[in-house]
Amino acid sequence: MAAATALRIGVVGGSIAGCAAAVAGSRAGADVTVYERSGAELQDRGFGIVIPPPLHRELVASGYLDARMETAPVATRVWLTREPGGRSTRELARQSSPVTPCNWGLLWRSLRASAGAGAVRYLRGEPVTSVGEGPDGRALVTTARGSEPYDIVVGADGHASRTRQLLAPGLTPEPAGYLVWRGAIPLSALAGHPRELELLRGAWVTIGFPGGHGIFYLIPGTGDRLLAYAIYGRPPASPDADADPGPYVRELAREHFPAAWAEIVGHGTHRTTACHPVADVQVPRAARAPLLLAGDAAGVSRPHTASGAVKALQDALCLERVLRDEPTVGAALERYADERTAAGAHLVELGRRMGWAQVEETPDWAAMGQEEVDVWFRGVLAGTRHYLYEQPGAAVTA
Repeated sequence: MAAATALRIGVVGGSIAGCAAAVAGSRAGADVTVYERSGAELQDRGFGIVIPPPLHRELVASGYLDARMETAPVATRVWLTREPGGRSTRELARQSSPVTPCNWGLLWRSLRASAGAGAVRYLRGEPVTSVGEGPDGRALVTTARGSEPYDIVVGADGHASRTRQLLAPGLTPEPAGYLVWRGAIPLSALAGHPRELELLRGAWVTIGFPGGHGIFYLIPGTGDRLLAYAIYGRPPASPDADADPGPYVRELAREHFPAAWAEIVGHGTHRTTACHPVADVQVPRAARAPLLLAGDAAGVSRPHTASGAVKALQDALCLERVLRDEPTVGAALERYADERTAAGAHLVELGRRMGWAQVEETPDWAAMGQEEVDVWFRGVLAGTRHYLYEQPGAAVTA
C-alpha cells in the first residue's frame, strides 16, 4: 500500500464512477473527498444497466456493493423480430449470455453507502470550478469555497468531462449518427402478456427491425420490478430536443415491433424516458500524474457494449490494485493508464462494429435463424471477447 500511504485523493463527480473510485481510494488507505455538483440525491434515476456476474460477485466480496442490493440475473439472450407480412413474433435465436441487470439508482446508492462507510468525505452541491497543478506538482481542486491540494485528482465527471480536457485538450465524443431511447416501464405493462413476461424472467430480449433494434430486460425497482429498454434507431424527421421522447418510442414500436411488444411499449406511463445521441470517445492516456480519468470521462463506448457502469467499476478495481501494489503515485498512475486506456480503446472499437451491424447496416432479420444469427455474430465480433458476446452458438435450453 506504499503509493496510498498518507495520500489525499480528490474525486470530481459523485455518480457511479466517482463513488466507485472513492471506495477504491479509501480501501487502499487514502484520504478521499468527492465533489458532486448536484445538490439532490442521485438514486432516483431508474435506468437499467447490466454487469457481468463475475464482476458483481467480486464487487460484493470486496465490499464495494452490499450483497443485499437487489438484482435480476438472467442467463440467455433471445433474438426476436416481427413475422414478415404480419404482426406476430418470430424467434430467431437463443444464445448463452449471463448478465446481472441492476437499477442504476440502487447501484449508485450501494456504492454511495460503501463510500460513506469508508469515511469518504462526500460534498454534495459542490461544483468544481477548476482543476490545476500547484507549484509542488500536486493537483489543486477549486470550488466557490477555495482551493484544496491533492496528490491525485480523479476526473469522474461524465461524458462531457471538463477534467478530460486537461489530459486531452479539444477531444470530444464523435457522434454515430443515430439515437438511443432509454427508459423503464412498470411491470403492469406485461399483465396481459404472460408469454412475454415468462420469457423475460429468464432472458434478455433483442428485437431486430430495419435500421435498428430494441433491448428489453427486467430490473429491480423501488417496489415491483420494472421493464427496462434501450431502443436504437434513426432520429425523427423533425426532431424536437425539448419534446417528450415517449410518444416517438411508442411510434417506433408500433411501426416495427411484433404486436405484443408494441402493445407493451405503448401501455402505461414510461418512467425516466430519455433520448441520447450515440457517440464515442477515448483519451490517448487515461492518467498522467497527478490526474486520472475514470468512467465516461476517460472514454465512452457505444451502449451496445453495455459497459458504461461496467468500465467505471473496473476502473475502480484497477485503481485500488495499483495503489496497493506500486511504490509511488507516479508508478501507480502509469500502470493504471496502461491497463485502462487499452481496455477503453477495445470497447470503443467493439461498440462501433456492433453499431454498424445492428443499426447502420442491419441484416435481413426475417431471413435469419439460429445458425444465421450465430454466423453473423461471430463475423461481427471478429475474434473479440466481451462478456455479452462470448458464446454465439453455445447450446441453450429453451
